[in-house]
Amino acid sequence: MKKIFAVAAIAAGVALSGQALAHGAKPKHGGVVQTAGDLSFELVARDGTIHVDDHGKDKPTAGATGTLTVLKGTQKTEWPLESGGNNTLVVKGKAKLEKGRKAVALVSFADRKTVSVRFSVK
Repeated sequence: MKKIFAVAAIAAGVALSGQALAHGAKPKHGGVVQTAGDLSFELVARDGTIHVDDHGKDKPTAGATGTLTVLKGTQKTEWPLESGGNNTLVVKGKAKLEKGRKAVALVSFADRKTVSVRFSVK
């Protein structure tokens, strides 16, 4: 009887772990996806846009502001972020998001929730 419960517990753990890992893992816009808190952020390097999802649904970014910090070795460059409509945040200016760079977005939403998310540009 104990073996049956152990096997059932392991099977349930394996089945549920796949769903947890899949949360926010696939890019929809050709960018790099990372999660922070309950939100998924996709950084699109070609135009410096960040798309925000909340469990598969667009998270409105109206009133959101923030900063995108791009790192290359010891060099650090910062650009302000602003709402681009719907679920997007856009960089004011031209961010150099070349392959191999690291980026950190610090976003403050209109509801005063602040989230920090890190990316590796691929």
